[in-house]
Amino acid sequence: MAYNLASMLVTVRSFAKINLGLYIGRLREDGFHELLTAYQTIGLHDLIGVSVGRGSGIEIRCKDPKVPKDESNTCYRIVDKAMQALNAKGRVVIEIEKDLPVQGGLGGASANAVATLLALERALRKSLPAVERLRITAEVGSDLPLFLVGGTVLGVGRGEQVYPLQDLPAMACVVMTPQVGVSTPKAFAEWDRLCGAGTLARETSPVPNASRRVESSGPAGLHPAGQPRAAVPTPADASKLTLPTASDRMIELGQGLSAWLGEMYSGAPFGRGRAENPLLALVRAGIKNDFEEVVFPEYPELSEGKCALERAGAKYASLSGSGSALYGLFASKEAARAAAAKLRRQGWAAQSTVTLRRREYWKRILAG
Repeated sequence: MAYNLASMLVTVRSFAKINLGLYIGRLREDGFHELLTAYQTIGLHDLIGVSVGRGSGIEIRCKDPKVPKDESNTCYRIVDKAMQALNAKGRVVIEIEKDLPVQGGLGGASANAVATLLALERALRKSLPAVERLRITAEVGSDLPLFLVGGTVLGVGRGEQVYPLQDLPAMACVVMTPQVGVSTPKAFAEWDRLCGAGTLARETSPVPNASRRVESSGPAGLHPAGQPRAAVPTPADASKLTLPTASDRMIELGQGLSAWLGEMYSGAPFGRGRAENPLLALVRAGIKNDFEEVVFPEYPELSEGKCALERAGAKYASLSGSGSALYGLFASKEAARAAAAKLRRQGWAAQSTVTLRRREYWKRILAG
């Protein structure tokens, strides 16, 4: 299908994510690590504009010098694959208005790619089947598929296997974006070096507590009644996620995340008759981000930033992804706004925002 006239520019929002816990498992034969995390979309975003006109090729326009304009850009790669899958022809122009940090751990590049795909489909007036979208996004990057779901999402495998979870209530948060860029490949390499040096203990005995397994219900991640299931790898199948000498820490997250999700699915009302938001159960579950083990020693200012968030009143604070972005969850929007103002006075780059539930995520994607 050829396009002889330039199409109207289609603009969409490209929302960020944070990680509610991130545990790193074994290094797989394909060079990736097994991961276990809960993704959560938030209100901070970039803007992506896509138009298709006469000619051929892909052009990326962005004022941020840190954003690549060539084939290494995830937006370029996803358009290249999508145009082939859609059997479409034309010159695609992608305009990226950046607000999210590059190498920030907020999924900015991945979110940009998915937003570009959605805008491209609208510009072409053609749509890919949902399964094809997931296939293409997973090929381009591990955390792209989560942005085809939005809200609260369980990520397993190398992060690309995503399961929509029952949405958590919207919660105020503060995102801190220090002026350092953390390379994810380097962070993984340092993790491997640290583990290989024996700094992190690994359990050589059989995996314990197999009886605490949460059964999986298959790819749909649903209970028979149609409700989302907590498809969490737990101790019984932890051997699939860890080295032959099973990692204690992967098991711990399986237990902690299972307990936390179990509380979510217990039928208790969220925010009604409860003393706290269920997100704050993260604290009791002991869920944390493994990357803090290797990133904080390399960048002490990030450790200081997490402490600053906690001193500002965050109920839970963590590195997002491999960093450098940090976030804190707060009891109210007012508390988050006051904390962000306080942190800015201290010299930190901080913004207050809210977590986005799935319906709100899709409602707000189209920029208008």
